[in-house]
Amino acid sequence: MNMPSLDDFTALKGQVFALDAGGAQPLQALLLEAEPLTMAPHAGRQPFSLIFAGPAQPQLPQNTYCLAHPRWPALHIFLVPVGADATATRYQAVFT
Repeated sequence: MNMPSLDDFTALKGQVFALDAGGAQPLQALLLEAEPLTMAPHAGRQPFSLIFAGPAQPQLPQNTYCLAHPRWPALHIFLVPVGADATATRYQAVFT
């Protein structure tokens, strides 16, 4: 499978992905944003950023995690925590 594009993720905004963080059960990660980046296209693809909201706890360190959605096979994506509050931790993935 090819790497998903911005359009692929834009169609899934507001949907939940299963995030495998190595626990007994996957965590739920809600796709909040799928936005283009103002960089020149690389290998024919528009660079873009994703923001996911996961549970407030556990707060995961930056790392590559497996995300699953019924539309695709498992995707291994590098996530970086970018903010947290009492209800959620937000994670960003950047595709260049």
